[in-house]
Amino acid sequence: MEKIEHKMVAVNGLNMHIAELGQGPTILFIHGFPELWYSWRHQMVYLAERGYRAVAPDLRGYGDTTGAPINDPSKFSIFHIVGDVVALLEAIAPNEGKVFVVAHDWGAFIAWHLCLFRPDKVKALVNLSVHYHPRNSNMNPIEGLKALYGEDYYICRFQAQGDIEAEFAPIGAKSVLKKMLTYRDPAPFYFPKGKGLEAIADAPIALSTWLSEEELDYYASKFEQTGFTGALNYYRALSISSELTAPWTGAEVKVPTKFIVGEFDLVYHMQGAKEYIHNGGFKKYVPLLEEVVVLEGAAHFVNQERPDEISKHIYDFIQKF
Repeated sequence: MEKIEHKMVAVNGLNMHIAELGQGPTILFIHGFPELWYSWRHQMVYLAERGYRAVAPDLRGYGDTTGAPINDPSKFSIFHIVGDVVALLEAIAPNEGKVFVVAHDWGAFIAWHLCLFRPDKVKALVNLSVHYHPRNSNMNPIEGLKALYGEDYYICRFQAQGDIEAEFAPIGAKSVLKKMLTYRDPAPFYFPKGKGLEAIADAPIALSTWLSEEELDYYASKFEQTGFTGALNYYRALSISSELTAPWTGAEVKVPTKFIVGEFDLVYHMQGAKEYIHNGGFKKYVPLLEEVVVLEGAAHFVNQERPDEISKHIYDFIQKF
């Protein structure tokens, strides 16, 4: 890990922190919530050793990236985030044309839309955890989630500015992150109002085997530095993103794709997800979907929980291109 280089890049009005390792075709790694560039540390080393240039940014509002208007969730729409990614690619790989993209969780949502808006930028995609779901023109996404899961569902609880931050504050970033990163229950994720993290059972052991105290401390130090608001703004902009993507209703993602999900991933267990993924719906909207991999025994943070396995899946797929 000590070989990984760090630099700041002026991107779309931000000062974006990126981690970089290796020489060769570029692979852009896009992290999720509550993650950082650091979530890809294992894959970066693996792919760099095999002739690729691995680049992983801290997204808008995260880590060492600065300049995002944290107090304005409307500046965290999918257009702002994809705009950051396109500007980053222009800055770091101006002569490559297309790059490989690997993404997880919120990063996967961003990557799907990058491929939807700018397929000319992406050679092939490996997305983890969050499948592509077409826009529903008849339903606001937050209202839809409330109808399915109720007001205490985590995405619904994240909507009010300052609300969940106030509940997290006395608990501390490290305890919040430990609960989230070690969560393995495939059932819906709830934050009952006033109960905070108490409603979430501790991991079966002090920490998951893949997350050391030192690694948890790294995450905690960065979220103590930034707070959680920037990261939560992605959820707060979901409704405006849904409104603004109306022109892409029914559009297909036409980039060669491999999708990987953990058997116990809570997204995989959302209502209707398995049927959509395995019974033709997913393939209909991502016609160049080449493979769906369900990792037995794995949960949501598959890229960290099963680093070598995920690295090999990425390598095996992108070698084709």
